[in-house]
Amino acid sequence: MHQEWLLKSCGAFSYFFETIPRKLLRFQLQRAYLSTVDPSKLTVMEKSDEKQKASTLESREWSKTGSPSNESTDIKNLSDTQHAVKRTLEGDERACKVPKLGTDEHHPSPSNILRKRKVALLLAYSGSGYMGMQIQKDVTTIETDLVSALYKAGVIPEEHAEEMQKMKFQRAARTDKGVSAAMQLCSLKMLLPENCIEKINERLPAQIKVFSIKRVTQGFNSKNNCDNRTYSYLMPTYAFTPVEQNVTEDFKISDDSLKLAREVLSMFKGTHNFHNFTAGKKATDPSAKRYIIDIQCGEPFVQEGLEFITVTVRGQSFMLHQIRKMIGLTIAVVRGLAAKESVQQAFEHPKMDIPKAPGLGLLLEKLHYDAYNKRYGKDGLHETLDWEDIRMDLDKFKAEQIYPTIIQTELKEKSMLQWLQTLHLHTFMQSEEEYGVETPKLRDVWTKVKEFSKEKQKFHKV
Repeated sequence: MHQEWLLKSCGAFSYFFETIPRKLLRFQLQRAYLSTVDPSKLTVMEKSDEKQKASTLESREWSKTGSPSNESTDIKNLSDTQHAVKRTLEGDERACKVPKLGTDEHHPSPSNILRKRKVALLLAYSGSGYMGMQIQKDVTTIETDLVSALYKAGVIPEEHAEEMQKMKFQRAARTDKGVSAAMQLCSLKMLLPENCIEKINERLPAQIKVFSIKRVTQGFNSKNNCDNRTYSYLMPTYAFTPVEQNVTEDFKISDDSLKLAREVLSMFKGTHNFHNFTAGKKATDPSAKRYIIDIQCGEPFVQEGLEFITVTVRGQSFMLHQIRKMIGLTIAVVRGLAAKESVQQAFEHPKMDIPKAPGLGLLLEKLHYDAYNKRYGKDGLHETLDWEDIRMDLDKFKAEQIYPTIIQTELKEKSMLQWLQTLHLHTFMQSEEEYGVETPKLRDVWTKVKEFSKEKQKFHKV
C-alpha cells in the first residue's frame, strides 16, 4: 500500500513538475523503485547498482514530461502513471488501478515474451490436387495450406500470413502442379512455442507434414544456401515402347531399351546450355547454363500389376520444366521418334521442339547444404542441415503418402498414356531460323513420318 501510494505521488509530482524541484522528483522515484527490493538481500555494490537503475528510471520519466522550462507540455505526452494520477485528482476512482509490469498481456513480463527466430522448416508433401508449391492467387497451393497452418498455430502473426516477405519466407525449390516433395525446406522467422511441430501438423492435411524445425543463422536462405538438389522421376516402363509396337500397360522394358535409356540420360551430365529445356530462355542467356552432377536410371519394379522405373538426377539447380523436358526427350529417343544426337543438338541450336513429360511422377527427393554445414554445423551454436536422424520417418511418409498417390493416380488417370498419344506430333528438330530454305523439305519428310507413326500408334487400356 505504501509502495502504491509512492508511485501515485511520483505521478502527481511529475504532472505538476513546474512547482516541484527536480531533486525531489529524483528522490521520490528512487524510493519508489527501491521499495520493491528487499534491502537485506543486497550487498553494498548491489545497492549502488539499484540506485543507478532508479536514476535511469527517473531520467526516462523526465524525458517523457520534458524540461522544467517547457511550460507547454501536451497532455498527450503524459505517461500511463501520470494519466492515472490526473484522473484520480478529477474524481475517477477507476484510475487508482495503475498497471504494473508483467500483470497483463499489454505489459508482459520479459521472461514470458517469445521472440521470433530464424529457422529452417522441413516438410514433405504429396502434390496431387495442388497447383504447385508457390502461393498463387485464387488457387490452392502447398504454401496456401502451410501458411494458414502456421497462422492458426500461433507461430506467425496475421500480417505475416498476408505478406510473407515480412517473415523472410523462402522455399528451397519451386515445384510445379502435381509435383511432390519428400524433402522441402523453407526458411522464415517465426515463434517457437512448446510442441510447435505438433501444433502445426494438427492444422495441416494428411498429405502435408512438417518433420523438423531447426535454428539457423540470420542470413540463411533456404534457396541460395542450397548447394544442389536431387529429384527423381517415377514412370511406367511402357513409356519406352518402340514406336512400331502398340502401347499396352503390360509392357516390360527390354535390356536393350534400358541400356539405351541410360546412355541417353548420361549425355545430360556436366555443364550444358539447357535453354531448350525450359521456357523463355534464349541460347545467349548465361543463366541457361546448368550443371548436372549425376543422373541414374534404376532397375524396373512392378507395383499394382504395372512395371515402373525411377530416374534420379542431382544438379546444382534446375529451371522451370527442365527435368520434365529431359525425360521427354529421353523417351522420344528410346522409342525411336528422335535421334540420339538430338540431345547434343538441343544444347547447341537456338531453338528445338522438345515436349515435357507429365508432372505427376516428378519428386523432389533431397536438398544438400554441404557448404553451410561445413561453416556453421560445428560452431557449437547451430545444427547441421542433414536430417539423417529422421530419415526413416521421411521414407515412411514417402511410402505411405507420395508413391501410392503417384501410382494410383497413374492407374486411374493414365497421364503418361495420354501424353504418349501426342508425342509423335513433336518434331524434335531445329527451328526454321536454323535451317532457312531447307526447312520446308525437312518438314515434308517429317510430316510423312508422323503420319506413318500415327497410323501405327494404337493405345489399348487394360
